[in-house]
Amino acid sequence: MHQAGRAGERRRAIFKALHACVIEQGYSKTTLADVARTADMSPSHLLYYFPGLDSILQHYFSYIIERIILRMGSFRHEPADRKIDLLAELFFGGSSEDKSEIGFMLECFGVAVHDKELQREKIGVDQFCKTYLQELFEPTASNKIEARNSAEVAYALLVGLRTASYFDESLSPKRARSVFREEMLARARPAASEATP
Repeated sequence: MHQAGRAGERRRAIFKALHACVIEQGYSKTTLADVARTADMSPSHLLYYFPGLDSILQHYFSYIIERIILRMGSFRHEPADRKIDLLAELFFGGSSEDKSEIGFMLECFGVAVHDKELQREKIGVDQFCKTYLQELFEPTASNKIEARNSAEVAYALLVGLRTASYFDESLSPKRARSVFREEMLARARPAASEATP
């Protein structure tokens, strides 16, 4: 394996280790030594790839955001009802793994309150999602303001349901997915019904 491939593999191992540590004990209690140990390397070796713990989190968060944006972009031209199903699957897959993923993202959002780089990434993904949702609602909205307002409500619903499904034992990710899907379909009903013969 060439040098670049090995470096990419090491970075992914570090991301995976950070994820495991944060899920187990939270970001505030995670140390560079914890991440290095979980990645099966020494702290000095880890510092060859990243200058510190905050840098690992920033790069990993960027990586996750990039994956979300690429995935959403891949179904941008689907009919409205199919797009809604795919959005629901993306954000509320329903497996137990999804709950830990939500927990990790909540940790990132907490750090983003005081970390300008994470804050910039978070604002960027928020804007991307709202624009995406606005485009979804535009065919049935009477004007752009109505479509923008629907996008704000839909994004608030998405973020709120994801957060609630993490903390509320009675709201599983599967149920949150169903609620999100039904509310989205209701808001885009004319577009969804036109797309379905």
